[in-house]
Parts: sequence; C-alpha cells; structure tokens
Amino acid sequence: MNSKAGEPGANAPMAPEGEGRVNTVPLGIEPVPPSAPTVPAAPAPGGGQPPAAAPPLAEGQVRIRLFGRTDVGRIREHNEDNFLVADLSQGARGLMENIRTHIVGQNGTLFAVCDGMGGAAAGEVASKLAVDIIYEQMQAGGPPRNRDDFARRLVRAVEVAGMRIFAEAKLDRNRRGMGTTATAAALVDDHLFLAQVGDSRGYLLRGDQLQLVTRDQSLVNQLIEAGQLTEEEAENFEHSNIILQALGTADSVQVDLTYVKVRAGDTLLLCSDGLSGMVRAEELRQALLAHPEPIDVCKVLTDRANDAGGHDNITVIVVKFDGPRPPSPEDDPVKYTKYVFQTEDTTQYPPMDTQPAPARPPSVAPGAQSDATRATPPGAPGNHRLAATQVGGNHAELIAQLQGSSDEAGAVAAAPGATANPRPHSEVELRAAGVPSSASASPWLWVAALLAIGLLVVGVYALVGGKLPP
Repeated sequence: MNSKAGEPGANAPMAPEGEGRVNTVPLGIEPVPPSAPTVPAAPAPGGGQPPAAAPPLAEGQVRIRLFGRTDVGRIREHNEDNFLVADLSQGARGLMENIRTHIVGQNGTLFAVCDGMGGAAAGEVASKLAVDIIYEQMQAGGPPRNRDDFARRLVRAVEVAGMRIFAEAKLDRNRRGMGTTATAAALVDDHLFLAQVGDSRGYLLRGDQLQLVTRDQSLVNQLIEAGQLTEEEAENFEHSNIILQALGTADSVQVDLTYVKVRAGDTLLLCSDGLSGMVRAEELRQALLAHPEPIDVCKVLTDRANDAGGHDNITVIVVKFDGPRPPSPEDDPVKYTKYVFQTEDTTQYPPMDTQPAPARPPSVAPGAQSDATRATPPGAPGNHRLAATQVGGNHAELIAQLQGSSDEAGAVAAAPGATANPRPHSEVELRAAGVPSSASASPWLWVAALLAIGLLVVGVYALVGGKLPP
C-alpha cells in the first residue's frame, strides 16, 4: 500500500489570556514567559521512550501535543490531500519535536486539513497552495491585537487562498476547475477558531463526549438540515459526492467561522472525508479515548479507514490541550457555534490579488463530468463514497441530476457560496429564485420574442426605406 506519513504542518506557542490578570489589549492577549527546557526521561523498561516530563504551566497558558498523518488510501493512485500544523510564534511549520509539543505563544497556533480535487496533479496542487497561502497569511503582521483581529486573519487567509487558487487555475488549462476543501483551526488564548469551506471536518472531544464543531457544506448535509433526508438515508444517498463550495472553483467563497473555548484535557480532531466517510463517529471517539498519544491515534484511525476500504485519501490531525483550566459546569456546551465579532474591522488590508480577476471557467454541459472532481479509478467497487466529489456550480446540471434521479428527496443543489439553508425545489420556487428549470421555457415567450423582432424590423424600414436609392 502506498502511503505518505506526516506532511508539513505547524503549530505555534502563543500567549493565552490569564485568569484574573489585567488585560493590556482588547480581549486579553498577553505575552507568555518562556518555559523551562524539557528534561528527557529515562527509557521505559520495554525499550520505548516515554513522554518527556513537562514543565509546569503558568496561569492561563496552554500546552499542546499534536501529530498529523496523511495516507493515499487503497483506491486512489495519488494523494491530493495536504495538511498544516504551524507555530506562528516560532514562525515554524512541520512535525518537528518543538512543534509537536509546545506552549501556545502570543501569535497563535494553526492547523489545517485540505482535500484537493481536480484529477491528475491538480488536486494536489490546489491543496498544497491552500496550506501554503493560509500559513503565509496568518504568519504576516505580527501578534494579533485581539481575538477579533486573529479571527479575521483566519477568514481572510482562507479567502485569499481561494482567490489565488482560482487565478492559478486560469493560467494553466490542465488545471481548470481544480479546487480544495479547507478546514483551518487557529488557537489564541483559550479560543479555538475554525474556518470551514467544503466537507472536511473538525471534532472536539471533552471528557468522553465527541462533538462535531464544523458543518459540512455539502448537498447531503443541506438535505438533512431541511428534513428531507435522515442520517440513515444519507449514508447511501446517491448524490453525497456534491459539495456546495470549495477553494479555487470560484473567485470568492463564504467562510463559515465558528469557535470553541478549549479546556484542559480537550482533544481536537481535524480530518478529510477519507476518514469521516469511512469511520463512524463512535469509532473515532473510542480511538481518541483509548490512545493518549496523538501519533498513535493518527495511525489507528488511518489503519481503520484503510481496513474499511480506503476509498479516498485519508488525512488526520490530532491535538491534545493541557490548560488553560479544566472544564467546569459553568462552561458552555461543546457544539457548533458561530463566532460573533465584538469590534469593528479597521484593518487596512492590502489588495488580495495584484493580477486582474480571471474569467470564470466555462460551464459544464448537462451530463458531462465537471472539471472540479476527484478522479475515480476505473473499475472501482460500487460505493457512493467513491463517486467523484463535485462542486455544485452549474444549476442546470444539478437540477437535471437531482430531479431526474432523486425526486423523492425534492433536492436542488446550491451554487458556490450558498449558505446552508434549504433550497427551493418546486418549479414555481425555482423560477422565483432565477434558476432555469424544465418548465420555464414557455412557447409563448418565443412567439412574443419573434413578434418584437418583426415590429423592430418594420419600424427600421419605415424610417430609412424612403431614403434608399431606387
């Protein structure tokens, strides 16, 4: 089996907000004193190396332990996933020892999983561009002024990545339509922000409860929220391959920004759908509880996804938090929670792109395969998870697909940038929404158009006909 173990990523020590300390900037981002060097422990009796003894934390500090892994799976010919772990305070990314265990500094810590699409090498190019650009954008500018500044940087980093990937695709015909999902998480003091585009996922384990803290931007999730599909029906839904937006397939995206207040003992899991589509949430929870070391969890989960068929590339990041304080009954429950900005954005941003905005890619004719797909190998076993992932962007194509084969769900896919609201599905609603439908081209419209053209020709002749030479 072909596989890639840890890809570049990074984490950053940063200064958390201390309990009971006087804040010197809005929302309390303070520098953290340097920690004492870690003292290596003696080898374990069995020959293994136990975790090094960790120095005590100052009040409000957060120490993290992490690992990331990506694997090509058992069906795909190459890996289009990429991930990132970065310590923004050190200005470093990757899986070096000083990043795998560190105290979060005042610039924050960054994690991201990106699942590329586009076939050939295009998906890998898109996901690699995404992690590089997100890191570059988050690294620029020095320490954040406050939480809002940090959260806005994260959203903007994802937006800039989408715009640049879109522009890059226009420069190379072979990469037209390439794109990538992006689930990026960034930690500052005790606030973990998550920026979501697509259907990679973020989970948080607190105690023995695992909660999904992102929301899939996919057609199947939209239908579940609209009450048109149950969770059980969704597992075998024919069009579960359709996502509503991705970085690079349009010149702009709508980033879903959520947050969680982390507590000592929490564990973050970020993954591509190559894991979440093959391993149930309960199995994810059990693996996180059974294995205290992130490196072990990553290996176990990757192996389970492969054992279940390995139908897609598999990428996972596991982050364990020590500090700032243990959970308490007063804490808000862990759940999907939108972040509301507390301050106005007064930042003077540089232009997102110095190049002129390239034209949108040509629409795909109904029945043709979209460029924005992950290639499915010929002869692959029949499973809906193997269907090429497609970004919903061509109304006519999606309506033909969904009305033709899924009338029982009454499903209509949204365009890129659509929010997760139920979409119109009747002919009247489709026309009201400006979406072409099979009943919208009435013969009377053609008659009226021909009459108008005839009257125009007669009028022109009446005006100039007398002046024409005999």
